[in-house]
Amino acid sequence: MLAVASLGAPAWAQALAAAPQTVVVTGAREPLPLADIAADVVVIDAARIAASPADSLADLLRREAGVQLTRNGGPGAASSISIRGAAASGTLVLVDGVRVGSATLGQAELEGISLATIERIEVLRGPASSLWGADGVGGVIQIITRQGKAGTQGGARLALANYAGREASAWASGKSGALDWAASLAREQSDGISAVKPDDRWGNHNPDNDGFERTTVQARLGLQAAPGQRLGASVVAGRHDNQYDATEYPPPDYAPSNAADFRSEARSHSLEAHWRADWTPQWQTLVRATTQLGDTDTGGQLIDSYRTRREGLTAQATWQPQPTQHLTLAAETLRERVSSTAYDDESRRTNSLAVAWAGRHGELATQADLRHDDNSVYGGTTTGRLGLAYTLAPGLRLRGLVGSSFRAPSFNELYYPSYGVTTIQPEKGRSAELGVEHSLGDVSLAATVFHNRVTNLIAYQSDASQCPSGYSYGCAANIGRATLQGMNFTAGWQDSHWDLRAALDLLRARDDATGQRLARRAPHQFSLDARWQDGPWQAGAALLRVAARPDSGITLPAYTQIDISAGWRFAPQWTLEAKVNNLTDRQIEPVRDYQSLGRQGWLILRWAS
Repeated sequence: MLAVASLGAPAWAQALAAAPQTVVVTGAREPLPLADIAADVVVIDAARIAASPADSLADLLRREAGVQLTRNGGPGAASSISIRGAAASGTLVLVDGVRVGSATLGQAELEGISLATIERIEVLRGPASSLWGADGVGGVIQIITRQGKAGTQGGARLALANYAGREASAWASGKSGALDWAASLAREQSDGISAVKPDDRWGNHNPDNDGFERTTVQARLGLQAAPGQRLGASVVAGRHDNQYDATEYPPPDYAPSNAADFRSEARSHSLEAHWRADWTPQWQTLVRATTQLGDTDTGGQLIDSYRTRREGLTAQATWQPQPTQHLTLAAETLRERVSSTAYDDESRRTNSLAVAWAGRHGELATQADLRHDDNSVYGGTTTGRLGLAYTLAPGLRLRGLVGSSFRAPSFNELYYPSYGVTTIQPEKGRSAELGVEHSLGDVSLAATVFHNRVTNLIAYQSDASQCPSGYSYGCAANIGRATLQGMNFTAGWQDSHWDLRAALDLLRARDDATGQRLARRAPHQFSLDARWQDGPWQAGAALLRVAARPDSGITLPAYTQIDISAGWRFAPQWTLEAKVNNLTDRQIEPVRDYQSLGRQGWLILRWAS
């Protein structure tokens, strides 16, 4: 936490600024209090992660305002997140500052990341390309893994559930002198149910259970080498094995078959090393090197393999003319390489320059950033953002922001045989938003209205005559425009025993050419979370309501999911918990022809030092 005094402000504003404030990194590239930035950022801390009934990272995120989930089945199945109606490929995901995800698909594989290794999550809603580069059309999800703190701490968790659900995790962290460290290990698995419903349109259904196994390892090390000089490194490695239903055409007769045990086996590694130096109270520098590796083998009898490798280097300097004013200059280079069984090895490099300003002058906070990305394949793209926030009264803030963004074409959209086209250009977005936030005592309220116009949408062009020569069945092309607009509302109330949170999304995401609603975007979504604690006892209930939404020619039915939980701390370091997800045993179709788990009960034992 960080306390910042506002020079020249009235007494009430100075008192407000002097109070501890939540500090975020994602909103301005530098650690800044939320009061100093105009961007829309929400923080999910360790306490909220531990208390949530969510069965996965994706399920946790979709309970936030402006976030919707698409999942091909139950827990462990392929998942993707949409922020403010943007496609999953328009959401950038970072783990400890490392860009992660499949470069062939163009999106992050959230199903491979365990909640047990995460300390906090920052979600930036709105345009973010001018800070973080390609793919920040809907926003950015920054996952921050466990970090070392003063002393030595540790914890462990064991859990059992029906559907043969099993989880085990352990973590430890500490800080002594100049050295801090943290490490965690998690193992999760479930037998699940058949991912695809009977009588699906493509005949993929296989009545066998489609479960998953996930193992994640995380470690972080930091050294205060000298006053104002910090060296740090972190690594996250995971293996995820997910079963699914599909159809393939194996030799010798190439007849369709859905009988194989289809699996997606993914292995991922992200590594980061940095040197941060505070040379004077006015000058700081950061140098960071990153590497991300991702390997996926998928199929039944016929196996397709895809490999992503990213290597990045960032150098940035920040000047603080005043304690509440920050000017950051950054230079980045990122090399992406892919190899697959579908096409030859390919690579591209992006060199970037960015400048970002964030400052608070009394009641007024200003934010402006500009970035140019020069890619070796699709050329140069410049994006920018401008935001203002004004504190009208204690705890009452009005903010507005406009910005541009872009999504880079994936390697599949560029090179996949009989589909990819190397001349495809990035998608581009133009966004504006206006929000109001009120926080006074135990109550917090916020509302944001936004409008995002996306052009050059990359989609399948079915008319082969509109494709380059040699494409007999269509191709990938820049063929669309879409308008994403809506409102997000959040409310919260806390006292010594209760913690209540609610979020409501209203979304109009439409194709400009046809006027049709974009697939898998619900026009409204509502979540409510209630937590109670008194001494050693705790209880909670969560409700999620998702409206009907279009998908592949049909309308998926609306659904309401209710989860409940209870806990008892029967010893100073031991807690016994029970939770039931999907209490009403609702049949949920997350995407067309797929199904989620029914009612699932968990028994959980926790230990914490």
